[in-house]
Amino acid sequence: MLKLSEILVANQDIESFDELIPLIQAVARSGERFFRMDVKPPYPDTPENWEDRLEAAFSGLLR
Repeated sequence: MLKLSEILVANQDIESFDELIPLIQAVARSGERFFRMDVKPPYPDTPENWEDRLEAAFSGLLR
């Protein structure tokens, strides 16, 4: 199971929530089956519905 905190630590060069979405999509495409959102992304542009948006990105609902 991949945790959001692991993605954030491994990709500290990301500066916005919008940059995080394609990264989550890439992780899902690489074959990861489970994704846990254990922390809130620390970006000023993180929306209130950030969990829904990341889940949609991971499950392929966003293109």
